[in-house]
Amino acid sequence: MTSMKKTRIFPQAVFTAAFIACASGAAAQNPILIDKAFNSDPQARVWTVNGQPTLFVYGSRDESPSYYCSGIYDVFSTTDMINWKGDRSFSSEDVKYNDEVLYAPDCVERGGKYYLFYSQPGAFPEGTAVSDSPYGPFKDARPVESANQIDPSVFIDDDGQAWMFWGQFSAKCAKLNPDMRSIDPSTIKDGIITEAEHHFHEGIQVFKNNGTYYLVFADISRRGMPTCLGYATSDRVTGPYKYRGVIIDNFGCDPAVWNNHGSVVKFKDQWHVFYHRSSRGSNTMRQSCVEPIEILPDGSIPEVEMTSTGAGLPLDPFMAETSVPVTGRACYLTGHVRIGATFALDEIRDNDTAAWKDFDFKRQPRKMIISVCPEAGGSLEVYSEYLYGATVASFKVPAGDGKTVITLEAEVGKDLLGVHPLRMRFHGKPDTNLFSLTSFRFE
Repeated sequence: MTSMKKTRIFPQAVFTAAFIACASGAAAQNPILIDKAFNSDPQARVWTVNGQPTLFVYGSRDESPSYYCSGIYDVFSTTDMINWKGDRSFSSEDVKYNDEVLYAPDCVERGGKYYLFYSQPGAFPEGTAVSDSPYGPFKDARPVESANQIDPSVFIDDDGQAWMFWGQFSAKCAKLNPDMRSIDPSTIKDGIITEAEHHFHEGIQVFKNNGTYYLVFADISRRGMPTCLGYATSDRVTGPYKYRGVIIDNFGCDPAVWNNHGSVVKFKDQWHVFYHRSSRGSNTMRQSCVEPIEILPDGSIPEVEMTSTGAGLPLDPFMAETSVPVTGRACYLTGHVRIGATFALDEIRDNDTAAWKDFDFKRQPRKMIISVCPEAGGSLEVYSEYLYGATVASFKVPAGDGKTVITLEAEVGKDLLGVHPLRMRFHGKPDTNLFSLTSFRFE
């Protein structure tokens, strides 16, 4: 096989067998791995490990605001949707014929072996590697010949037949051979779903529920951008599939967000959708998130919104976080504001907003404390969505040098007992960076 080795070098982070763990044992809010990894394209799987049902998520790792992905895949797992652990599972260094970036992965189990499916730019876009463990390391990387686009995904039907799906704009599928390393080219079917009929862009996942096949994918039905995860259903694995709608839309997570990619999985009797959100004012630097969902008796999946809580508990408004400020868990932004490199809200401008859903006020707060790094200065108002937009607290932020962080306090003028989504609105001189919000809490 002709070598396609390139000279590109990827930075390699050092990981241990448990590099990921939630800092607050009762939290696990969105993003799931907020201070650990920029993990995107989350593909979720459930297997029993040491007698415990365990949820695994395989994903690409973003490393730059300038390009998608990197030369590393991560896998992380949980037994309770609260505490997570994981490791680097695969690297472009493990692919002897190609050291390009690794795009969205998938992994399936058969006969006690775990088969990782990867994709890269180049002459052989799809490949597989194998391991005795769901955590890897995955070895013996080889191309899947005749599969010539990106984003592989594998579905094993009730009769034991494994199918591989892949593609952009027009989804393809084919039977996997018993070796789980190659496809039968005579079974390739194109146009399973298409951009024209189903709003399909890329990023396929197939699962089955109550005899119905569900195909989840990056959906361009809104704004012509694949910010949605949409789904289509069929009574046959190869279709025809009927478009059913949007499961989640990540538009609003960042001013530069452009795509989404994820999966649906049932874990301990609860369905979840995994997806990613952008940060740092970039298409990339994405982070994996999760939301509980329902599949109704008619087979439909009602759309859910992005939250800060995910599958965890509501945020603690009284907690003074240290390594990760609560600003990094904002689930909806409008205007120019974005979550920056230190998880602060950066580049805030006039009429921008930021929202969190939800905070659990177990007692009535007396005051709110914010830390800001002023530039032009301005004002900040805090609202509760459940109090019909009533102002909870207001701040005047003086001008500053853009380097010095100051602390401000304001009285809380409303009864906030219970669970509340909070929204902030910022005001100041138009088209000017007003300040960065580095953290906040209540007392």
